[in-house]
Amino acid sequence: MTWQGAYCGPAPSPAELMSRWNLDPILLAVLALLALWVGRSRPGVAALAVLVLAFVSPLCALSSALFSARILHHVLLVAVAAPLLALARPAQAPRGAGLPFLLATAALWLWHAPAPYDAALSHKGLYALMQASLLGTAVLFWRAAFSQPGGAGALWVLLSYMAMGLLGALIAFAPQPLYATHATTPLLWDFTALADQQLAGFLMWVPAGLPFAFWGALLARRAWAQAEEPA
Repeated sequence: MTWQGAYCGPAPSPAELMSRWNLDPILLAVLALLALWVGRSRPGVAALAVLVLAFVSPLCALSSALFSARILHHVLLVAVAAPLLALARPAQAPRGAGLPFLLATAALWLWHAPAPYDAALSHKGLYALMQASLLGTAVLFWRAAFSQPGGAGALWVLLSYMAMGLLGALIAFAPQPLYATHATTPLLWDFTALADQQLAGFLMWVPAGLPFAFWGALLARRAWAQAEEPA
């Protein structure tokens, strides 16, 4: 393997997108090991389905062309697959959420800064590090959030969304394109680089709040049910 170049391959045109499935044997082996780790639980199976969508389906190739597709990929990773993995392998005792929150937020902001992002999209080793750190720190955060007593977990989920939403707003309102990787590739899809970037920021800012709202509501409902239990 040469480490230089985009892991998901060159930016596809609309006509060739559906033929661009990623059947990298290393990726498939990692997914198989992950399947053994999560077992047959419903959250584990759902998490694997989300990871297949993110890494195996043509969404991977589309993210080489559109920054907005890359943001969708990352939202699926940290706000859908990660909490499902945390439910599949929950913490056995309450864990502090402060450090996991800081680590997950730092990873999210670091890899969406222009220089680290462009470097990761042009080097397969850095790309693997980006994906592993985003998913790994997110799983740590969600395991800690789900282990919190009372309604504390819902508050941590709100803080996590606020951190992502702020980043999305900064990207959406940037006055010029920030990412050299997507300077010209959006033209294949009739997007300008700035329009693609604005859509990406909006996705991270607003629609990404839906999974956070779902997990926050789940934790709030659990806290309410615990409060109603007889002593």
